[in-house]
Amino acid sequence: MGLEKFLPCSVQLSKILAKSGHDVLCVIDRAVPAELVDTFNEHRAFDKSFDSVVSCFKSAKLDLPVIYSPVEDQSDYCDVRSYQQAAAKSLQRAIKAGYQKPLLLVPKSKRFAQSELCTVLGALEELYVPIQLREDVPDKKCRINSLSLMIDSPKADAIMQEALLLEAARFIARDIGVGDPERMAPPRVEDYIKPVFSNLQIKVISDVKELTKEYPLFAAVNRAASVVQRHRGRIIFLEYKPPKPSRKTLMLVGKGVTYDTGGADIKAGGIMASMSRDKCGAAAVAGFMKVVSEQQPEDIHVIGALCLVRNSVGEECYVSDEIITSRAGVRVRVGNTDAEGRMCMADILCRMKEIAVEQKLPNAHLFTIATLTGHAYMSAGIGQSIAVDNSVAAKEDHARRLQAAGQAYGEPFEVSVLRKCDFDFNAPKVIGEDVVQCNNASSVRTPRGHQVPAAFMITATGLDKHGLESEHPLKYTHLDIAGSAGEYPEMPTAAPIVALVKTHLSD
Repeated sequence: MGLEKFLPCSVQLSKILAKSGHDVLCVIDRAVPAELVDTFNEHRAFDKSFDSVVSCFKSAKLDLPVIYSPVEDQSDYCDVRSYQQAAAKSLQRAIKAGYQKPLLLVPKSKRFAQSELCTVLGALEELYVPIQLREDVPDKKCRINSLSLMIDSPKADAIMQEALLLEAARFIARDIGVGDPERMAPPRVEDYIKPVFSNLQIKVISDVKELTKEYPLFAAVNRAASVVQRHRGRIIFLEYKPPKPSRKTLMLVGKGVTYDTGGADIKAGGIMASMSRDKCGAAAVAGFMKVVSEQQPEDIHVIGALCLVRNSVGEECYVSDEIITSRAGVRVRVGNTDAEGRMCMADILCRMKEIAVEQKLPNAHLFTIATLTGHAYMSAGIGQSIAVDNSVAAKEDHARRLQAAGQAYGEPFEVSVLRKCDFDFNAPKVIGEDVVQCNNASSVRTPRGHQVPAAFMITATGLDKHGLESEHPLKYTHLDIAGSAGEYPEMPTAAPIVALVKTHLSD
């Protein structure tokens, strides 16, 4: 597949337990090979914590060091992430011990059908090295030399190949997400993206006059940053057209705020740190498009858009109380400049709507993906994304299907429902405005603080004219990944690429 440059090390299958191309054996399951049964029982006899902590010891029978990172006891409420986490801890311990060629025994699970794939993904995620460290210190670009996998399945090779493709996609998303405000400023994201997607149609919009005319809400956020050339915003469209007539169309818009100061409503009190992670929505779109570019589905049309902008503060920054007419002709009153995510995505979402209608794209489904609200982080908790369907997508029970895929593959979702009160919240307050962008309170102090932005984007883009009873109903789903994208100092997770792939490309 030519994915080597997007993988943390060389990866191969192995059928041999004894020393043969690896220097340590990593075990995460309690059902161990016969050669290890006596050794494991011996350790259990004198160490009551053996099946709950990570251990490192020597197997005399195999003449090989063993790292045991047990999967936690499975309650009714555990999910397949237990396997991912155990695999990651086993490799973390192997690296600390100085090993460079681990062999991971990949277990089956009666309870979790996708445990083998998820275990491999958990191991690969642990091996990721941030792009700036790889570039600045080439000697540290790999944490280990190689990873061997023992998968007791006739589908072993298919499992490994799928894991490598998904990891390559997540690798790209992590690179974009983890890059600091300068390394992954909008122009440098463009430089990174272009060679990665040489087999897709790429359109980059960076001219300030064009942005102001065609994407005025995005341009407002970009206004302060645009005076600094290296920070100027970019809208990057990536398009894949299938060889056969398409049966469905996916249109994904990702929030790529490369640094969020809050703008004029500045993030005070030390909460600005880590705001370079506010581009993980766009990063996820890029990762998803990598899977598309490799799989090349024969009848699925996919368009991705990365909304790359820095929410800077300065003389030119947009401010609360401004009224800006959106691409859809909707007069938007700015309520809080720290609600820039919905601003930078709305006009691009509107453009997706126009393309879907003008080109009569079949079975079109529009998405926004964003680290959007603290409310989502607080309500869903660390590790969970939130899916909000509009009426058309909800009729097909889309969010529940996405939730089922996420549960199976270790990227869980909570499902939220749009209600009339969410639209009422954004309703105009005075003559001359059509919609209010936000109130002046933080999302965590706003009732229904993660549903309201979805309602705003539906109204500000004209998607409210494409509901169930319209001539052109359009499916739309907003994904708030504030809780799942990965908070500093953890690495970006690249969620929800796997769940999206399994819901929309593997169906």
